[in-house]
Amino acid sequence: MKAAILGGGIMGVTLGYLLSRRGVTVEVFEASPNLGGLAGPLTLDDGTEVDRYYHAILSSDSFLRELCTELGIADRLRFRQTRMGFFYQGRVYSMNSTLEFLRFPPLGWIDRLRLGLTVVYAQMVRDWTSLEGVDVEKWLVQLSGRRTYENIWRPLLKAKFDGGFERTPATYIWARLVRMKSTRGGANQKEEAGYIIGGYQTLVKAMAERIEAAGGTVHLRCPVQEVAIDGGRARGVRVNGELHPFDAVIGTMQTPIFQRLIPGAPKQYHDFLNQRRYLGIVSPLMILDRPLTGYWTINMTDDRFPFTGVIETTAYIDPKHVGGYHLVYLPKYTAPGSPLLTLSDEEIRETWLSNLEQMFPDFDRRSVRYFLVNRERFVEPIHELNSRHLIPPVKTAVEALYLVTTAQIYPDLTNGEAVARHAARAAETVLESLAVRRAVPEAAPATAIADVAAD
Repeated sequence: MKAAILGGGIMGVTLGYLLSRRGVTVEVFEASPNLGGLAGPLTLDDGTEVDRYYHAILSSDSFLRELCTELGIADRLRFRQTRMGFFYQGRVYSMNSTLEFLRFPPLGWIDRLRLGLTVVYAQMVRDWTSLEGVDVEKWLVQLSGRRTYENIWRPLLKAKFDGGFERTPATYIWARLVRMKSTRGGANQKEEAGYIIGGYQTLVKAMAERIEAAGGTVHLRCPVQEVAIDGGRARGVRVNGELHPFDAVIGTMQTPIFQRLIPGAPKQYHDFLNQRRYLGIVSPLMILDRPLTGYWTINMTDDRFPFTGVIETTAYIDPKHVGGYHLVYLPKYTAPGSPLLTLSDEEIRETWLSNLEQMFPDFDRRSVRYFLVNRERFVEPIHELNSRHLIPPVKTAVEALYLVTTAQIYPDLTNGEAVARHAARAAETVLESLAVRRAVPEAAPATAIADVAAD
C-alpha cells in the first residue's frame, strides 16, 4: 500500500514514520526546502541553525521522549530548571516559589489563595467535556475571583487572542494549567524545560531517514498542485502536472491550505471546513550576544505592549548549542484581519525594540546580532463554546483521503507532544482503513485508469 503525505512538518513526518514502520510505502511532499514546518530551522549567515519559532519539551512529554529513544537520539535530550515571571506595572515579578507568589503585588491574600486553588482544581477535573460549554471568563471569575481575573487572567487571554476571546471555553485555560503543572518536578516542584540538541530538526531528520530506509521517499521543494479525486475517491496527487497514483492521500496542513488542494471534494465538505478559524502570528526572533532576562517566559499583563510574551529559550538551551547566541522570541498572536499582518519587517523591528527599551532600561540595541521577523497566517485553531462538532474527522468526505491537522487536537494545546500523539492516533485510523481496502480491493473506474495511463 502506498500513501502520499502532504506536508513535512512534525505531524506529517511523524505520521509517515509510524506508517512506514507498519509496512506502508510513504512519500512525503513538502513545498519548502526544509522539513519541520513551524518547528523547522532558520540558518543564520554564519551557518548556525536555530528554531524558527520557540519550542520546549517538558519532562512529562512521554511520547516524544519514547520516540527519541526509539530513534536513538535520546542522548541528545537536555533538561534544565527554568524561571517564569510576570510583567506588571513596569517591572518583572518572579513567580517561582511560594514566597514569590505570596509577594505578588496585584493580589491580596484571598486572591492568592483562590488562584492557587484554581490550579489545584484544574488538576482534579477528569471530564473536560463538562467545561466546553462554560465561558472561560465565568469559570475563572468563579474560581479565582474578579480581581485576579482582571489583573492576571484577562490580560493574558486578551494578549493570546488578540483582544477577542468572548466565546472561548474554559477548556482552554484548563489545558494550559494542566500542562503548566506538568513542568514542575521533584520535591521542590521547580519548573523544568528541555530541548533536543539541534532542535526539533534532529527528531524530524531521524524519522525521515527511517522513512527512506523503509523504501519511502521525502520530496523537498515539491508542492502538490492538487489531489486527484474521481468517482468520490482520491486517486493520487498532481505534481508539476503529472499524476502520481496512491492508495491513500493524507493532508497534514491547516484546513484553509488543505482546501485549496481538493477542488474536487464535495461542496458540503468545503462548507464544513470553512467554519474553522485560526489565529495567526507575528513572531520576531531576536538573537543577542548576551542574556536579556534569564527567565524562560515573561507573561505580559500590560496590554500597552504589542507582544504576547518574552520567551528566552536560552534560559534552558545551552547557548553553545546555538552558536553561543542568546535567543529571545517576541510573539504576537493575531486575529484574522489584524493590521499587524500588513506591517513591514522594519516597522515590526522598530516597534518591538522601542517597547523592549521601555520594559528593560538596561537593554542595549547593540547587543542584537539578528532580528528576524517570522509570520504565519494560520497557526492556532480557534475553538469556541460547544464547537466540538466543527472539528474535522480524520476520514474525510472523500474515500482514501484523510486530514490529520492541529484543528483536531482538542482540548490539548498544540505543542510537539500533542502533535506527535495525534499523528500516532491518526496513523491507526489510516491503517485500519487501508486494511479493510486491502481485504476488499475496489476496482478503479475507467476514467481513473485512463488518467493514470495518460500520465
